[in-house]
Amino acid sequence: MYPDDLKYTQEHEWVRSPGETDGSVRVGITYYAQDQLGDIVYVSLPAVGDAVTAGSPCGELESTKSVSDVYAPVDGEVVAVNESLDATPELVNSDPYGGGWLYELAPADATAVDGLMDATAYQGTLGE
Repeated sequence: MYPDDLKYTQEHEWVRSPGETDGSVRVGITYYAQDQLGDIVYVSLPAVGDAVTAGSPCGELESTKSVSDVYAPVDGEVVAVNESLDATPELVNSDPYGGGWLYELAPADATAVDGLMDATAYQGTLGE
């Protein structure tokens, strides 16, 4: 439920290197987060080129239950957004670690990602 190859934040987001050589990372929300939110009906993401600050809101997820902020996991610049979510926001629920990714970020400091939690530490915060 929480892949070992990802890093995690207290705000229930995951970070993965998309395998490109430019140093960018892909950001999404965890299975736990999408489960707590319920059915996602609208996604508002930062724009490509936006500078984001670790721990600060940079987007929103609207569900049938509530609206929740999306937080930047590290400082950096947005280099891509998942445009598929405009038409199919439910991908965040059905495939949170795949097609439901939110945006890609070029970290200001590549080592900042290393400071995020691993899967075991993240699961420990959930009390599961």
